[in-house]
Amino acid sequence: MTFNAQSELDLLQTTVRDRFQAEKRVLSFEEYLDEFVSNPYRFTRDAARYVRDCFDYFGSYEQLSPLGKRRRYRLFDQEFLDGSGESRYRLLGHEHVQETFYRTLSNFVREGRANRLVLLHGPNGSAKSTFAACILRALEHYSTLPEGALYRFSWVFPGGFDEKSIGFGARPRKAGGTESYAHLEHDKISSKLTSELREHPLLLLPLGERREIVRRTYAEKGVTEGAPDWIWNGRLGHKNAQIFDAMLTNYQGDLRKVLQHIQVERFYVSRRYRAAAVTIGPQMSVDASERQVTMDRSLAALPGALSSLSLFETHGELVDGASGVIEFSDLLKRPLESWKYLLLALESGEIALNFSNLAVNSVFMGSTNEAHLDAFRQHPEYNSFRARLQLTRVGYLLDYNREREIYDTQIIPQVRAHVAPHSTWVAALWAVLTRLLRSDVAHYDDPALGKLAAGLTPMDKALLYAEGSIPRRLNSEESKLLRAGIVSVSQEFDPLPIYEGMTGASPREVRTLLLDAAQHPDHVCLSPLSVFDQIQALCEKGDYQFLKHKPESGYHDHRSFLTQVREHWLTKVDIEVRSSTGLVDESRYEELFERYVMQVSLWIKGERHRDPLTGRYEEPDETLFRSIEDILDVKDPKEFRRNLISMVAAYSIDHPGAKLDSQQIFPRYLDRVKEAYYTERRGLVAGTLRDMLNLLSDAASQQVLEEDKRVTAESALARVIKDNGYCRNCARTCLGELLKARYADA
Repeated sequence: MTFNAQSELDLLQTTVRDRFQAEKRVLSFEEYLDEFVSNPYRFTRDAARYVRDCFDYFGSYEQLSPLGKRRRYRLFDQEFLDGSGESRYRLLGHEHVQETFYRTLSNFVREGRANRLVLLHGPNGSAKSTFAACILRALEHYSTLPEGALYRFSWVFPGGFDEKSIGFGARPRKAGGTESYAHLEHDKISSKLTSELREHPLLLLPLGERREIVRRTYAEKGVTEGAPDWIWNGRLGHKNAQIFDAMLTNYQGDLRKVLQHIQVERFYVSRRYRAAAVTIGPQMSVDASERQVTMDRSLAALPGALSSLSLFETHGELVDGASGVIEFSDLLKRPLESWKYLLLALESGEIALNFSNLAVNSVFMGSTNEAHLDAFRQHPEYNSFRARLQLTRVGYLLDYNREREIYDTQIIPQVRAHVAPHSTWVAALWAVLTRLLRSDVAHYDDPALGKLAAGLTPMDKALLYAEGSIPRRLNSEESKLLRAGIVSVSQEFDPLPIYEGMTGASPREVRTLLLDAAQHPDHVCLSPLSVFDQIQALCEKGDYQFLKHKPESGYHDHRSFLTQVREHWLTKVDIEVRSSTGLVDESRYEELFERYVMQVSLWIKGERHRDPLTGRYEEPDETLFRSIEDILDVKDPKEFRRNLISMVAAYSIDHPGAKLDSQQIFPRYLDRVKEAYYTERRGLVAGTLRDMLNLLSDAASQQVLEEDKRVTAESALARVIKDNGYCRNCARTCLGELLKARYADA
């Protein structure tokens, strides 16, 4: 089909016009009043209520973790970006911060206005800016939807249809049965004054009558929450109040004629254009000021009733952020005097300017690092500000699975080289280990739990927080106590000034580390080995403050962490190789032990079991009993079996209806059965591993394998690559490292 510019423009014109009308971009005051009556709650929201409704619109869901249920708000998933590429900037983790912020918004709504500044504090790189950016992006999208429609008003003064009369001499146009200048064409308008503060159109109604209208419409629509203070007690800004009074005087108190000059316009939240979404840096500047508009010659066409007025309009960041969110990035880097005005603004809802008071209708956020906050706490005036600050802690993540997601979504898409399995996992695990603190018995009401917590190594804690894994060395009673107290352990440092996640490797530093590892000259792929090299180099330089901490009881020992992470990585690769060979099925030993437990249960009850093959009833399998109990080195089989069934019964009571979880009930026994099962086949695994590496070597150095060995090795190698995501290059280096570390003597 031939492209026809005229027809395309006609189609585009129709589409844009229809969308413009559907979005109700321009309304007369009476049309806006109809919208308000149809949904009084939506059209009387202040900034705090609007932001909370934005959270509610996107919804929330519960996430299960070893630390219990957490509510996560979809707003921070940034799903509305619809594949635009910015979804990599979504907030990962920090559900407790999300819950705290939402609770604060709800408190603002109950109190009638946002009367505190939410100050996010934490170490550099802990996602404070990401948290705020997610909210601002969500507000931008929400404001484009019918549910998020926002309106402001302007004064419109016509130039007359005969192009001679100006101002009050022009004939108004009828809109919706009522005379209004709101829909005049541009060439019929002599001048227009916009409310730069984006003041609510209802503020044009007298206070008493406004309250009565709001009260009545709220009651009719069943709105239970009270109207926000901005609507209930608010008044027009100085400029608009002057214009309103002058116009009302000119029209001899005829309010309808005054409102003829009101054009209600929809506006949209925009970070780019600084409309109701503003981020203020720590620069030294005034956030709001006034300038005279009646000195502007372009406004010479104002009606005579306004010519004698000295009209001033406000401008600056606080004005740009009106009716939305204002974020003060690195707030405490500013001298106190430069933002001291916020104390009175949050308390009274107004900011004093040279000629008037500026009404505040914004949600204020700020961010700072812990060093600046500590210094601020020593300031003589800190107590004056404390009541107006909602301090919200944002530390580094302590769950390496969530930490890994950061690198998988933000770094890996930028890496052009192949990424080997577990590359981001080893970086995330090492980073989390650097952030953990040794527990103190004195912090616990339960001394037994405190003693267990104090005995946890950094790796124990990392596995506990991310997987809920209980150390195998603990007995059943200790395991049960620690499992029940996981949340208490994770919250141990919450009331303290020094907390877990306050220090350690920042995601920013690890991000750089991963990018450097992707360009490592000795590695074709981004692999765990190249990551280990970069971590080692980072530790040797010691440029960062967290690397200067003195090791204590295994904590802050960052070089030792590297060794531990390497061992855990080798275990992962080892399991992958065992599974690929088919010689060691990781599920077989669990099935074997569960069969043993079932046979013990029959033995305890004195019952027989029916053989599914022969159909005959047989006694419990004594051969199986001896096999498992020899592996476990059981001294008193009868007592051991009774204790085993008692553990099963206790689990059933705690988990009614749940399937038996051998890994959770008998972790130590399973480990020993697994080790015995694997030891019997270790030599076979080692042989297949060597054959796999032979196939991965250069053609010139490959050895000729026997047919059955070659087929087995090729099959295992294919499974390793397909099931786990290796390429031949990283498979060769990773499997070679495993052979050297675990199978050199086999």
